[in-house]
This record gives sequence, C-alpha cells and structure tokens, in this order.
Amino acid sequence: MIRTRVGYTGGSTQSPTYHDLGDHSETVQLDYDPKVITYEELLGVFFSSHDASRRGASRQYMSAVFFHDAERERAALAAIEEETERLGKAIQTQVLPASSFYLAEDYHQKYALQGDGLVMADFHRMYPNLMDVVDSTAATRANAYLYGVGELEQLQRELKSLGLSEESEQRLLSRLE
Repeated sequence: MIRTRVGYTGGSTQSPTYHDLGDHSETVQLDYDPKVITYEELLGVFFSSHDASRRGASRQYMSAVFFHDAERERAALAAIEEETERLGKAIQTQVLPASSFYLAEDYHQKYALQGDGLVMADFHRMYPNLMDVVDSTAATRANAYLYGVGELEQLQRELKSLGLSEESEQRLLSRLE
C-alpha cells in the first residue's frame, strides 16, 4: 500500500495555501509499507524522476527530502552521494527535517486523475468521498499512469485489480503504449 497526498511543508507559516504559501515548499507525503518497498527504493524513484542537479526556481519548487528520523536522514544523504557520483555534478536537493504537513487544496489531490472525467467517475463510484479516492492505492497508481509514469507490463499485470471499467482500463493503457 502506498498513499500519497499533496501538500506543503518546511516552513513556519500556519495553514499555507497554494496562493499564500509563505516559506513552505510543495511536497508529496508518502505512507508506504516497508515490506513492499524500502525507503532507499523510494529515494531511487525520487532521484530518477527529476534532475536533482538543477536548483528550483523558488523555495516553493525546490528539490528536497524531508526526513523524520536520523536513519532516513542518513539514507537521503547517502542517496545524494550516489546521485552525485552517477551524474558527476553537484546535487541541489536539500535534506531537511520534516515539520508540520499541511494538506493542499482538494483540486491538487490526484490532479491527473481529477482531470480525467472517465477514470475519475469509476473511482467516485467506488469512493464517493474525495479523500477516500486520495487515500486509495489504486487511485494513486491510476494517477501515475495517467501522467504516463510506470511500466506497461506492470500496468497490464495489475489492471484488473484496480476495479475500473473497460473504457478506463483502455485509457490507462493508452497512456503507456
């Protein structure tokens, strides 16, 4: 199970919003089962998903890993060392202690999924409450596939377990084919 929520963290202002972010950064909070995927594997996905050698245009969009304990801090710093060696250039990702996490507005949650009326309608049938959709592992997977992220073979293996209509299944497949 992986649950992802979009929000804001790392700053000192109370209750930030997208239009009044203060000194926070946009971030994704991940809840995961370490028996399924390790923290180190998640760091690998993080670094393979963006160019960590580029400095963000602002604090809002900086590359950062927010840690909750010394073990995860060490793992993040080790991943930065590995990425520095792999790329042969300085990594701009900051490793910072986690602070309060503020959930972003509803329209930011599962953004690609909410933008696809067909697939979202299937999830609304399963989960009438938006936050239940947001917390659904299946919705997290579908959201990633709608962004074109993932492997076609993986999607084909798990497609029937997502609980979607044939039309929605075809929509996801078309994003990776």
